Amino acid sequence: MSSTHSEPSRAGLILLLAGLAMFGPFSIDTIFPMFPQMEQALQIGPVQMQQTISVYLFAYGLMSLLHGPLSDALGRRVVVLVGVAVFVLASIGCALSSSLWQLLLFRALQGVSAGSGLIVGRAIIRDRFSGAEAQRVMSRITMVFGVAPAIAPIIGGIIGTRFGWAAIFWFLALFALVLLATSWRWLPETHPRAARVPLAPLPLFARYFDLLRNPRFTWLSLSGALNFSALFIYIASAPAFVLQHLQLDATEFGYFFVPAIIGMMSGAWLSGRRAGRYSPASNVQLAYRVMLLAGGANLVYCALAPSIAWPWAVIPVMINGAGISLAFPTLTLLLLDLYPQERGTASSLQAFIQLMTSSLVAGLISPWLAPQPLYLAMGAVAATALGLLSWRMALRAGVQADQFH
Repeated sequence: MSSTHSEPSRAGLILLLAGLAMFGPFSIDTIFPMFPQMEQALQIGPVQMQQTISVYLFAYGLMSLLHGPLSDALGRRVVVLVGVAVFVLASIGCALSSSLWQLLLFRALQGVSAGSGLIVGRAIIRDRFSGAEAQRVMSRITMVFGVAPAIAPIIGGIIGTRFGWAAIFWFLALFALVLLATSWRWLPETHPRAARVPLAPLPLFARYFDLLRNPRFTWLSLSGALNFSALFIYIASAPAFVLQHLQLDATEFGYFFVPAIIGMMSGAWLSGRRAGRYSPASNVQLAYRVMLLAGGANLVYCALAPSIAWPWAVIPVMINGAGISLAFPTLTLLLLDLYPQERGTASSLQAFIQLMTSSLVAGLISPWLAPQPLYLAMGAVAATALGLLSWRMALRAGVQADQFH
């Protein structure tokens, strides 16, 4: 999987890594508007349909344990290229599926491959950049990457209502094919052979347990995962939230996703602006103030309003998204700095923890909370509170958050 390729500019690398990170959330959000049509076509119920998300996330999470170590052993570039190629084939399989079991099989294969760009991309950032510059780059990638969940359901609604739900998966295959060609041409190899670590499965999983026994690593990972869960509760419940509670139609998912992602992009922008000016601890503390303020306002609104309505039901979600993405680059870099020689491995385990948490939210918690807006608001606040507790525990365990190393 090596070939002659050109080194991209700094801006070009940021755009490429953001694009590679985008096809993961695209796989989730594009099909939301077509849930009712897919249920009818496959003759299944809403709970079964929800499993197309949880199966995808579960497979994504399991494979995330290998993407980073594979890139540590084989190089960053080859792992990304193979992952994107498999995603193309999996998307074609989803488009041709005629039963729930076929769809779940290929959704799992999508999940197995989709994490290569996001997980290995984080390691590439840390290979190329350090300190405050790494925070700026990761924040900018988060801003570009944040466009995906905003436009994915809009694109899915337009394509699905005109051409049917299978056309959405043909679109995903085409999108990934363009990324594959672009990566083949411009993705650099940032992990030289001299720095590579041999891949040994048994020692690898033993190493994962070593990382998990480090309370600083575990609490930082949980903090980021729980923060995101406060938003993912709404993302996983989007069909019920948008179609039933907000009473919008399949082409209007953007009324929820666009404000939510504007919030996330704003938080990522603020994180980049604060890089090198304020300490990591200051960034995270500000982020939790924003998240708790948004969560409290959401609780009050959902408890007192006779029925929720746009935009008031979406504004707190947007503000919460800003807090989440303000904290995330800092939490990730603090975590990666714990293991400077094993960034791929650390990134994989972090992704695994986040994805298993999201899979639990999608498969178990979301179906339970989705029927009532107040339940969703309570779940989001609970996730934020647990994230804050995890951050405090990370500091107590000895995380040095005065500056990046």
